[in-house]
Amino acid sequence: MSLADRKCVPCKGGVPPLTRAEYEPLLAEVDSWEVVDDHHLQRLYRTRNFRAALDLVNQIGEIAEAEFHHPDIDLAWGRVGVKIWTHKINGLTESDFFFAAKCDRAYGSLPEDALPKQA
Repeated sequence: MSLADRKCVPCKGGVPPLTRAEYEPLLAEVDSWEVVDDHHLQRLYRTRNFRAALDLVNQIGEIAEAEFHHPDIDLAWGRVGVKIWTHKINGLTESDFFFAAKCDRAYGSLPEDALPKQA
């Protein structure tokens, strides 16, 4: 089962964040995400225009509501930045990687004319 097919599990707190050894195998399964300061995941998606970026933001917003897992999202012309971590423990859980994979799936579902031209 891919990470994108897994459900985010609400964190009740009281558990430690994932260690580097625990999150590295999960990081290898998501595309172009980076872990910053062993605290959060982030990725920048590129689109061809503002409309495509807004469409992606709206898709990610729908995922966030469905999974009850809410990222920080930055929208700009042709760019969507996503930052995710589990707020209750101020660090990473498996669910953050599930969410990242769901974002990648949403990006992959954009029409080809919404994506930047290959150089």
